[in-house]
Amino acid sequence: MTSEIITIGDELLIGQVINTNASWMAKALNESGVDVRQITSVSDTGDEITRALREAEERADLILITGGLGPTNDDITKDVLCKYFHTELVNDNKVLNNIQGFFQRKGLALTELNRKQALVPKGSTVIDNPLGTAPGLAFHKNGKLFVAMPGVPYEMKHIMQSFVLPWLQNNYPGSIIIHKTIMTQGIGESFLAAKIAPWVDGLPREIKLAYLPSPGIVRLRLSIKGKDRDIMKRLLDREVEKLMKYIPEYFWGFDDEKLEAVLGKMFKKTGKSICTAESCTGGYVAHRITGVPGSSSYFKGSVIAYDNHVKENLLKVPPDLIEKYGAVSREVVEKMAEEACKLLDSDYAISISGIAGPDGGSAEKPVGTVWIAIAGPDVLESKKFLFGDERDRNIVRAGNAALGFLRSVLIQKEGAG
Repeated sequence: MTSEIITIGDELLIGQVINTNASWMAKALNESGVDVRQITSVSDTGDEITRALREAEERADLILITGGLGPTNDDITKDVLCKYFHTELVNDNKVLNNIQGFFQRKGLALTELNRKQALVPKGSTVIDNPLGTAPGLAFHKNGKLFVAMPGVPYEMKHIMQSFVLPWLQNNYPGSIIIHKTIMTQGIGESFLAAKIAPWVDGLPREIKLAYLPSPGIVRLRLSIKGKDRDIMKRLLDREVEKLMKYIPEYFWGFDDEKLEAVLGKMFKKTGKSICTAESCTGGYVAHRITGVPGSSSYFKGSVIAYDNHVKENLLKVPPDLIEKYGAVSREVVEKMAEEACKLLDSDYAISISGIAGPDGGSAEKPVGTVWIAIAGPDVLESKKFLFGDERDRNIVRAGNAALGFLRSVLIQKEGAG
């Protein structure tokens, strides 16, 4: 089965809103064994919406549409659908009752604009939307299904889960697709490809491999399509087991797992605590760590030592050490980490100092130079990294490098994994 996604809204085209709806729908369809042939974003104009519908109908069996079902004048999707399917808007009392109940539960007065949302194209299948006021709408034409959904993400997801995905399972119980993503850190894409080349050469033809790089992390996505989930899963698991022999020091998790969440499990297992002393990352690493539920049981706190005076006065880094080696140096980050452990009464500390950019670099220490240290029981280790010229990417890469470095130290010293 093939599908297309049409997202409607000027806000998508001017970059004001990120198109998360298309990404979520594509993933859900793919996991149901549906091929997504194209994703199209169009403006809030009748001609553009109509053209997108016509072209999608020629190519796909299932056409999903989001956006433009609201109560305001720029929400024209229902009118366009009426013209496209040669029908008219009629009042739906069930939808009206749902809208009235929605406003009553919120203690709000029902407006005339919202009352108009009970108008639906005659002949369409109306899909309940208990999370909002705009119902979903389904149309059948020439053996193809069109489904229009609100652009509000959680409303769209509800309709996908309550109507679209069950419809697919009941009407197209064909092939399924399974993905397995292997997360790696500490090695670039090209170096990783060279390292696992023998394994790649032996991959079964049914399994497809994709490299998905991001700042400091490379994901390896394995995909397989077939009809027997158990057989497919066993085949994937067997290949993952083979892959692990090539990358034990770089692998840290699967699928949507986050590096900071993996570390959280390790700290809970060992009963140890962690703190950070950050300069160029400005608290980014602490933010990542505290984004994990339950991190209060192992995270002590952070010192944002952005200015050298803070390094000297709070973290007790001797001024002559900074004068001699510079703030971005092995000597300084190691002292920062040691003192952070003492100050925050923590078992382990991550310290980071670097030149994020775009200025501040030199021939000896160019933009992208970052030193990271880990201090802990009987351990004081540091590493130098050379990233790049882009400030935001440097901060993210430094964060990933610091968390990956900490993981390797914990495995070595605590036996946690």
